[in-house]
Amino acid sequence: MSAHTGGRRARLRQATLDEIHAAARKLLVEQGSAAVTVNAVARQVGMSGPALYHYYAGHDELVGAVTADFFRELAAAMEQACDARADEPVGDRLVAACRAMRAWATTHPAEFGWIFASPVAAPNRRPESMRHQAALRFEQILLDLTVELWRTRPFPVPDLDSLPASLRGQVVAYSAAIDGQLPPGAAHVFLSCWIKLYGLLCMEVLNQLDFAFTDVEPVFEECLRDLGAALGIEAGSGA
Repeated sequence: MSAHTGGRRARLRQATLDEIHAAARKLLVEQGSAAVTVNAVARQVGMSGPALYHYYAGHDELVGAVTADFFRELAAAMEQACDARADEPVGDRLVAACRAMRAWATTHPAEFGWIFASPVAAPNRRPESMRHQAALRFEQILLDLTVELWRTRPFPVPDLDSLPASLRGQVVAYSAAIDGQLPPGAAHVFLSCWIKLYGLLCMEVLNQLDFAFTDVEPVFEECLRDLGAALGIEAGSGA
């Protein structure tokens, strides 16, 4: 086979994969996650269910590939927000990344729900899976910014002995898992901030705050200010 023929086949395959992913996304947005089946996606792109198995081994692999797309898209939006403030202090870049995450999530609620509100099938937990690698890219953004902040302007951390033994052991283990980039006390602050930010965002995107708020943005900004105080930064800057 000539290089030209091989390249053409690779391009055609990629075009089909892009069409499959677009069809899965359309079904997700318009009909919900339950509608994203192998047969339904195949019908959307004009092929049979068995034909789609030439591209993906099954539903779990298809879901993993589409989820990886969403993670990459979200990560790119956050990275772009950071790059736009490349010459600004790390605190401003961290806040910009958080705001970009919310902006993507609130404009893509179905996709956000798909990647965060559903359990991940076992095949997609493998370190080599596309979904796992894309998720790591997303997770690394806020971690890297927090590590940079810690190294340039350390923030207050709790006395480890004041934490319950189980919690202390877990943050020590997490610190080791990230190669000590954040010591256990700083890791505890980072995880606490992430839980608060992510929890609020999930509640907003999944419409769990509609009973009280018609506009969650000021609530989110208040959360950013609280997190900024914990991290020693001015979260209200750079709006």
